[in-house]
Amino acid sequence: MHIRSVAAASGILLGASVLLLPAASAQAADHPHRPVTVAHRGASAYAPENTLAAVDAAADRDIDWVENDVQRTKDGKLVIIHDTTLNRTTNVEEVFPDRTSWKVSEFTLKEIKRLDAGSWFSPEFAGERVPTLAQYMNRVSRNHQKLLMELKAPELYPGIERQTLNELRRQGWLDRQHVKHRLIIQSFSADSVKTTHELRPDVKTGFLGTPAVADLPKYAKFTDQINPSHTTVSSDYVAAVHALRGAHGRPLEVYTWTVNDAAKAVKVADMGVDGIITNYPDVIRDAVGHKAKPAAGRNAVPTASAAA
Repeated sequence: MHIRSVAAASGILLGASVLLLPAASAQAADHPHRPVTVAHRGASAYAPENTLAAVDAAADRDIDWVENDVQRTKDGKLVIIHDTTLNRTTNVEEVFPDRTSWKVSEFTLKEIKRLDAGSWFSPEFAGERVPTLAQYMNRVSRNHQKLLMELKAPELYPGIERQTLNELRRQGWLDRQHVKHRLIIQSFSADSVKTTHELRPDVKTGFLGTPAVADLPKYAKFTDQINPSHTTVSSDYVAAVHALRGAHGRPLEVYTWTVNDAAKAVKVADMGVDGIITNYPDVIRDAVGHKAKPAAGRNAVPTASAAA
């Protein structure tokens, strides 16, 4: 997904969202459907995206589901970062001024560990690092959260589906409880989703995009979700997706992205979407009628919001 959380704009957007919230919540209260709220790259309006701080920011707001992006380093290690280059969300150009490329795939894990992945967002987060997949999974587990994982640009990383599944297995995330209730793997690549399904048919999968209605039956053979941008979704499209049964014999679901204000959240909820992916998960959760649940026992000190 290609929406950037910019700290300077976050406060403005959040203010507008909060102004819309009371009316939107009143509408949502009359709607029987309550979509799942997913924290996009963690709670990325409040902490630097795809960092452990963003995972914690979601937990501090009692958000169960977080979304992330998995890529691979030059030496074959899995890391959590959205862009296929390092320069937007780290200080790579300062640390490695003589390099001519900033591609994730051209840096070793040791090199990436030297980078500051927080200062670009706010000085408060200086020193945040690009986490490995193992570090990320440890934090999600500690927070008792659930994971919507995106395999980012898998065409750049042959075999990343199997490697990611192996790491999830090592982290204890491929047992029946996790697979059934706490894990979804998605991608913009239909081939990658299909490969994931073939390797682990029990794992829930999602395809990122808006396939033509006529093509949906082909996707239903290997995926459980069709996850379009909110700008492309409609009630008729959601109904067409729901009319089909996915890879596990249940109606296909729709998780839409990236919805950052309450009015839009209510609009897509009224269309019948099953999930909403957002940088502002607390705002969207409240807009569509969910009540915050007690914190899941995380002992870390709550992360202050850079946008507050």
